[in-house]
Amino acid sequence: MTSTIVWGTGNVGRAAIRAVEAHPALKLTAVIVHDPGKVGRDAGELGGLGRDLGVPATADVGAVLAARPRVVVYAASGDVRPDEALADITRAIRAGAVVVTPSVYALYDQRNAPPELREPVLAAIADGGGSLFVSGVDPGWGNDVLPLLISGLGTVVDAVRCQEIFDYSTYDQPDAVRYLVGMGQPMDYEPPMIAPTVPTMVWGGQVRLIARGLGVELDEIRETVERRPLDTPVRTASMGAFEAGTQGAVRFEVQGVVEGEPRIVVEHVTRIHPSCAPDWPTPPDGAGAHRVIIEGRPRIEVTVEAVDEDGNRSAGGNATAVGRLVGAVDWLLEAEPGLYDALDVPLRPATGRLGRKRP
Repeated sequence: MTSTIVWGTGNVGRAAIRAVEAHPALKLTAVIVHDPGKVGRDAGELGGLGRDLGVPATADVGAVLAARPRVVVYAASGDVRPDEALADITRAIRAGAVVVTPSVYALYDQRNAPPELREPVLAAIADGGGSLFVSGVDPGWGNDVLPLLISGLGTVVDAVRCQEIFDYSTYDQPDAVRYLVGMGQPMDYEPPMIAPTVPTMVWGGQVRLIARGLGVELDEIRETVERRPLDTPVRTASMGAFEAGTQGAVRFEVQGVVEGEPRIVVEHVTRIHPSCAPDWPTPPDGAGAHRVIIEGRPRIEVTVEAVDEDGNRSAGGNATAVGRLVGAVDWLLEAEPGLYDALDVPLRPATGRLGRKRP
């Protein structure tokens, strides 16, 4: 059994604890938390398993890494603390661990990452012999391995479109939804997530990965953004009220331009309520889905819906991101130490997990 730690116990960390516990070759040996109120609580409780695992959470990073774990699932947020996240990750790599994480967007496409991010990781790998693989759902498998896989079923491929279509009232991060995305804010508010260059910073790497996988050169990457206000006030079950006239939906595209045409597109359609922007693309049931459309011959459309934690679609998306990462650990342990991306690391079947007791 391979010694594995989970670092962070928020939306992604909860799923990570469950994924490690379910994996037949991994043994959860420690859980790192930042909240003093979580120190000493059992990992099973923090992971929502309904039973103890005998692993108390700790804030002592030094002691955990001194034990030389082979694998670190780094689930702490990097959205608002990118420097701290990078420092944590390189510290774990320098301790010799294989690290998997969704937390550093610029390293999804590690070949084109800024030197100030890439070079510390490479130095840590050289010093400690660890590895790093960064992936998620969107960005992540929803717009790298999935569209490339589906494209292989086509005879002629004219364009690739990856969509995330979600009702964000199900997303368990109210501050991010209201202030980062801008839901419920006046229409003259400038949401940080869709500020110029930010969508490309987050999702541009996925466009470049698809282009590399398809063997095409990009002319450039463009962004488009559209916002819609709520026509009437709405009340959501988990986030309370949103007033009429405030932002109720946002739609943006990150477009990879090939020979003057947008041929590779990552699109997000995000609402706080299904009544807003009903003419925009919708998921099959109104809650949320990821969709890949291959325009060509034949035209192919695949929609993925994931649910977890009592039917929550956002939790389902987080769980699939974690599944991709934890499922990659076996391959990474066998590979040479290095910095890897989604085109390096295969999406592997759930070998040894069919029929296992649900964690």
